[in-house]
Amino acid sequence: MKLLFNILKQPVVKIFSLNGISVIVRILGGLVTSKAIAEYIGAGGLAITGNLRNFLTTLESYSTLGMQNGIIKYTAENQKKEEKLYTILSTVFFTLLGVILFMSILLLTLSGYFSEWVFKTEGDEYAWLFKVLALSLPWYAGSLVFMAVLNGLGDYKKVIWLNISGNIIGVVLSVLLMWNFQTNGALLALILFQALFFVFAFYNVWQRFPGFSFLNLKYFDTTILRSLLAYSFMSLITALLSPLIYHSIRSNLMSNYSLDTAGHWEAVNRLASFYLMFASTMLSIYFLPKLAQAQNRTETKKVFRNYYKSMLPLFAVGLIILYVFREFVILVIFKRDFLPMTELFFWQLLGDFFKVGSLILAYQFFAKKLTKAFILTEVLSSLLLYISCTLFIENHGAEGAVMGYALTYFVYWIVLSVYFRKELLNS
Repeated sequence: MKLLFNILKQPVVKIFSLNGISVIVRILGGLVTSKAIAEYIGAGGLAITGNLRNFLTTLESYSTLGMQNGIIKYTAENQKKEEKLYTILSTVFFTLLGVILFMSILLLTLSGYFSEWVFKTEGDEYAWLFKVLALSLPWYAGSLVFMAVLNGLGDYKKVIWLNISGNIIGVVLSVLLMWNFQTNGALLALILFQALFFVFAFYNVWQRFPGFSFLNLKYFDTTILRSLLAYSFMSLITALLSPLIYHSIRSNLMSNYSLDTAGHWEAVNRLASFYLMFASTMLSIYFLPKLAQAQNRTETKKVFRNYYKSMLPLFAVGLIILYVFREFVILVIFKRDFLPMTELFFWQLLGDFFKVGSLILAYQFFAKKLTKAFILTEVLSSLLLYISCTLFIENHGAEGAVMGYALTYFVYWIVLSVYFRKELLNS
């Protein structure tokens, strides 16, 4: 009890408490959406939607050039310097406008190719989906950029309420589309949700900058662009490697086991994405700006210590509770057909703990723009994930995939702890 009391006294928990309503909405939204997926499209359909999720992850990063973390950093550092802030925002918006238009044209003209490549089907069965994505991409990518700006400005309450409204819309849209169009509806909901979210994000940025006063070519600065591109390289490496590896793991399970086996693995990943979202949200809206503003190792150590004394213990308690009630959770969120997932929980949750433990250190790469070190560790960890999962899947099936995941993030956490040992141990 004393440990829990000490955790709850941490400053970050006070910020997290502001997110309480958002947490409840996300949990309920995740429950409703996952139940709808289980009822309307089943484990096989879940595996198919997983392929689109991986593609969208890559597309998000490339359409925004992976600048979100760079936008957060530079906005946080310069929010009180109006001209500098205008220069950053103008450079970002004019650059990404050209990139997004190019990506939209690419999706329209190559919709048939993307249909075959993403879903591994012959013909252009899903070409229509990529045409819809092409038309919605400007709003889809725009919402991501606007949210990064708000995060950088430290508008925690606005970000939280945006997440609440966005999740409610996403749940309603997903259920309605799956109810009427099954798998096609689930795929369409993944695209339209973020595009509709643009309206809310746009309104909040407009309030902060009436008339978008920073949108003037005189503020465009190639020096700022070069600095932001360093973050692009970092994010785009992840955006390229991660979806490819997860797509490969899913395809491996489909080919050597079954579509349902791949669906069960996808389901446990989807469940993990709900609670990992809480950690990543807190890192983005609270810890990344703090790390960016830290002037020396002592200040950086305080941010690390705050994270490890508050977020990580709370997360660990949540994982233990989830493991104890795993069968009940599966029956509530999915249905009885998904009970084979219970065999995946131990290694998945262990890997999630290691991942959340390492995330604060990984964000230091972005906060201090340590491009080369980030790329090296990201490539090596991705290779380890692919190799370990491939080897373990051969003998253990879907359980092998989560074993490889746990091993990878255990090693990753150790490597980052050694790399940032001076920040962690600085007295």
